[in-house]
Amino acid sequence: MGMFLNPSNAGFAASVRSKIYVDKTGLIDFTNSVLGTEQRFLCVSRPRRFGKSMAAKMLIAYYSCGCDSKVLFNTKIIAESPNYESELNHSQVLHIDVQWFRSVAKDKGMIEQVVPYMQSEIIKEFQLQYPEILSDNECSLPEVLLKIHAATEEQFIIIIDEWDCLFREDRENQKMQDEYINFLRGIFKGTHAEASIKLAYITGILPIKKYGTESALNNFDEYTMIDPHPLEDYIGFTENEVKKLCQTYELDFQEMQSWYDGYVFSGNRHIYSPKSVLDAIRKRRFGSHWAATETYESLKHYIGLNEDGLKDSIISMLGGVPCKINTRTFQNDLSSIKSKDDVLTLLVHLGYLSFHFDGQEVRIPNQEVSDEFKNAVEYSGWAGISNALRASEQLLEATLRGNEEAVAKGIDEVHTANTSILSYNNELSLSCVITIAYYVAQKDFTLIREMPSGKGFADIVFLPKSHTDKPALIIELKWDMSAMGAIQQIKEKQYCKALMEYSGNLLLVAINYDKRSKKHECVIERYSM
Repeated sequence: MGMFLNPSNAGFAASVRSKIYVDKTGLIDFTNSVLGTEQRFLCVSRPRRFGKSMAAKMLIAYYSCGCDSKVLFNTKIIAESPNYESELNHSQVLHIDVQWFRSVAKDKGMIEQVVPYMQSEIIKEFQLQYPEILSDNECSLPEVLLKIHAATEEQFIIIIDEWDCLFREDRENQKMQDEYINFLRGIFKGTHAEASIKLAYITGILPIKKYGTESALNNFDEYTMIDPHPLEDYIGFTENEVKKLCQTYELDFQEMQSWYDGYVFSGNRHIYSPKSVLDAIRKRRFGSHWAATETYESLKHYIGLNEDGLKDSIISMLGGVPCKINTRTFQNDLSSIKSKDDVLTLLVHLGYLSFHFDGQEVRIPNQEVSDEFKNAVEYSGWAGISNALRASEQLLEATLRGNEEAVAKGIDEVHTANTSILSYNNELSLSCVITIAYYVAQKDFTLIREMPSGKGFADIVFLPKSHTDKPALIIELKWDMSAMGAIQQIKEKQYCKALMEYSGNLLLVAINYDKRSKKHECVIERYSM
């Protein structure tokens, strides 16, 4: 048992002993299925807080011959697999945590030598285990692996955590990055190198760097936030897993959903950030926990660039309107950002946007992330939209009081301050303005667009969450027509029927925009169910 070669199962054991543990050992069934095949090279990237290191610790505990993990896995999902026992703790495992090596090298004042330092420390462990094969002056880990394989025919499982660390934290150091990529190529590329590898599992935030259209490690299959198929269920917590946790710990699933849902993959699989869900359970409250992370600093930096009208797209998404995107131009690093699409694709990998494959579009996934966008927008000095977001609380209060004049005036101000971005041409753009104007309402309400109700679809419904006694809102939007006519439409098409199970107070809110006067009008009525 070593630090890097055939490590212990201590990391995974701590996870299993934790008060809250969600069984993700089904991932091992997939990795077992590709052992020794052409598909044995895996890069699984996902944002911080989505369980990357947890998965790495689980794979180490299962495969490493440096420990006995039967007691950890015998009651888990993987134990039902036919290959369970044949692969359990039967492999030579090399674990490399690039973030750890970088941190230690930096503390030692040798950050420029992080790759040689990493190789040197790992080789020391190999020399202890294979003294008859390796000399005292070995300096190349790829050569070490080849020598051992040639002498013993042993194959290795290599697990690399935070594989992209140097591309994120040393983004301007091209020499270091080239040295690192060549190191990885030496391990994983070429007939002789590949022969020594039984399985490669590398994980980080970013996919593998591209040079032009070619991946730096083109023998790897990649599973990303753009397309994780068929590993969607292992990117984070599934909806069923979150429902069970809410039942066990007596938390409101609908509120959990509004705060942390929004990452939707093939087969309509809804995935949640594990850390966000666990924080909500442990702290017994919902909220945003991203502001202290490295990725939040990236969010502030990149949206401040405003590449190719990025600002317009961000504000539209804050208003609930998705944005089309081309993900193929992104080079998978932080130093080659050249377009709006590159920034938006990066934000998908960082977890700040959700990518919808069928429509090739992105959107802000949930309340937690939306709050961080709001904070970043205010930090970036986008005065018009910042003022609108801050004023949204006053607008909501005016609506709840039934102050039609104040509501119309407030929406006028939002539109006027942002005319270059929120240009009107239809009810969709009006809907975007309304969503931004009522931004603060998302704290206490679940926003539902085009809600099926009665004989049609209500434009926007604000349904109060369980912790508030505020009334529900049905908002009908009109474009160059009549606010009173919108109220009549709500009644005639029986939109209120959609809220039959809701027993609280209800407000009908009609908003019309007049093209000639360039003004909004508002009518508010109280309604009894």
